[in-house]
Amino acid sequence: MENLSYYEILEVSKSANGDEIKKAYRKMAKLYHPDRNPGDETAEHKFKLCNEAYQVLSDDQQRSIYDRYGKEGLQGGGGRRSSGGFDDLGSIFEEMFNGFGGGGGRRQSRAPSDKFPLDMGVEMRVSFKEAVFGCEKEVTFTTKTSCKTCKGTGAKEGKVTTCSQCGGKGQVYVRQGFMTFSQTCPACHGEGTMASEKCGDCKGKSYTETKESVTIKVPAGIDTGNRLRVSGRGNTGKSGVRGDLYVTFEVEEDSHFIRNGNDIYLEVPVFFTQAVLGEDITIPSLNGEVTLELETGTKDGQQYRFRGEGISDVHGRGKGDLIAQIHLTYPNRLSSEQEELLQKLQESFGIESKPHESLFESAFEKVKGWFK
Repeated sequence: MENLSYYEILEVSKSANGDEIKKAYRKMAKLYHPDRNPGDETAEHKFKLCNEAYQVLSDDQQRSIYDRYGKEGLQGGGGRRSSGGFDDLGSIFEEMFNGFGGGGGRRQSRAPSDKFPLDMGVEMRVSFKEAVFGCEKEVTFTTKTSCKTCKGTGAKEGKVTTCSQCGGKGQVYVRQGFMTFSQTCPACHGEGTMASEKCGDCKGKSYTETKESVTIKVPAGIDTGNRLRVSGRGNTGKSGVRGDLYVTFEVEEDSHFIRNGNDIYLEVPVFFTQAVLGEDITIPSLNGEVTLELETGTKDGQQYRFRGEGISDVHGRGKGDLIAQIHLTYPNRLSSEQEELLQKLQESFGIESKPHESLFESAFEKVKGWFK
């Protein structure tokens, strides 16, 4: 199982979609889970391999790199992003915005008396270039402000009555057989009170909405899933305290560069004669161009690493690398002159041009003996 591909480990095809991969993983995980195989080291090892395979194939970016470069492509630094939430950049970049007030510290997401969260989130899509080099972008969003007319109650003149359904408890109880369960009251939504009459300004919602915009400085090296906090631009509660705005980024893919953490991969087409001769070729990099010095006899899939030519770490911890992977190409057709030249070239190498003959010489003799 160690030598199997990730697709073979999960027993799925290379064209399997996300749901098929997830279903296959659950099946394999149940089969090899340590709790079902106590003391079985083989099962435990297979369980770890299933987890490793799923972590890669369930991540579109990791899967793309694996499909093109294999496991070696995933070892280039930068690592895998955790599937357990966002990389929150708020503590580092919260002051990197155009002027606005709102204090520094994090606030409660929702005060006990407010009917909506004070913090809010929006998504921002940025190009590959904008993510690599950083930029300024305007984001537009709609905020909620607790209605001043009804003091955030949703009731005319702020007059509320005890909820008739839950008796002011905010919870109702449902009996199923011999067990009793509690749940949030559907009538008052857990408030325990109800409006005698809806507020005319907010129509009983308890808040008004306002469209706003702010220009943020997107730091260089931002990646999909990174989240940046804008202090004091969230919703406003009854007390006047304002929450924060969280911007979650989605980075567009590039047609040539593939990102893995702070490293970038570039597939370089190389004609077979260039690989044999070991030519120097110029390839693009994020900062312009670099010279790729091919080794004589470069192989298909061989990788060349350019240190520090990758993406700047968003936390300021250096830069990643540029990894150029060779893709050998061959002529689609040969003219009679080219064919003659290649034939002469092959003959000039003598026995070296036919390595299979010496390799299989003993095998031929062995096979002949099978039919005597």
